[in-house]
Amino acid sequence: MKRKVTLKQIAKELDVSISTVSKALRNSVEISEDTRDKVQAFAKLYNYRPNNIALSLKNRKTKTIGVIIPEIVHHFFAKVIRGIELVANKRGYNVIVGLSNESFDKEVINMQMLANGSIDGFILSIAKETLQQQDYHHFNETISQGMPIVMFDRVVNDIVCDKVIIDDMKGSKNAVDKLLKNGCKHVALITTKDYVSVGRLRTQGYIEALEEHKMSLDSKLILKVDDELLSEDHLDSLEAEIEDLFKKNKKIDGVFAVNELYAIIAMKVARKRGLKIPDDVQFIGFTDGVLSKHATPSLTTVSQHGQEMGEKAADLLIDKLEHEEEEERFQTVVIETNLIERESTK
Repeated sequence: MKRKVTLKQIAKELDVSISTVSKALRNSVEISEDTRDKVQAFAKLYNYRPNNIALSLKNRKTKTIGVIIPEIVHHFFAKVIRGIELVANKRGYNVIVGLSNESFDKEVINMQMLANGSIDGFILSIAKETLQQQDYHHFNETISQGMPIVMFDRVVNDIVCDKVIIDDMKGSKNAVDKLLKNGCKHVALITTKDYVSVGRLRTQGYIEALEEHKMSLDSKLILKVDDELLSEDHLDSLEAEIEDLFKKNKKIDGVFAVNELYAIIAMKVARKRGLKIPDDVQFIGFTDGVLSKHATPSLTTVSQHGQEMGEKAADLLIDKLEHEEEEERFQTVVIETNLIERESTK
């Protein structure tokens, strides 16, 4: 059985550029007849089929970056986009933003549309549905066609590319450690389902903090929220689930939530139940967005430094676009988090 080859592999075998291979396969007059014949013969021999996720040719730079994000009305992603645009504009690039809306299909469609000659490379955070399905073919195909990708926040080890992340585990561990040092004995966790990597890592940080303080894990104190409850239409159901958590665990005196929305709604539930914040129960969230600063009381949070993450992702991608390396090297940059203390903790 003949092996499946990519444009990049054909270019390497014949010692020509990816751009030359692509043009030769399209019978471009810019390529000599001898080179066209060689490329087409090699492609035929190995049964090469061009992929419609496609070729931003190396000699046809658009000076434009494609950014795919899961949500548009989210403080963190807005900060990341701001960071990307600051660096991109400074370095002479434009930015096009696509929205996956947490959908695998929309993520694939966005990439297909933008990769078809509109952009030079991608910066993206993976949709939850993609993570759930564990189908990453569109990333691999895009990279194999010579278009670089930089992932941020939600990443997967299976994809070989540059990544920008925070230490989710360490950030959450420090947050729970703060609650325990403040005297909390029954710290609840409000998190996502495990297939979302950041939620899984933040849950692990919660567990490690308990272990370090020689406290046993109580599964009844962990609420794993379904994704659908995050939409505006289902916030009442989310509130009801959190209220049920408090009803079943009347000794809760601390709450760590993996995003600020969970934390804000949990504080609302606590106030409804007549609990005083932070005297009776203390709260820490994740992200440090607008809600955290303007909540009553204001919310102690782990800052993700979204703008810094966006700036680093843009630099990584543009460096890759402007400096071709003989041997490709990829790096994972870890942005440090810090705890911003406000009124919801003592």
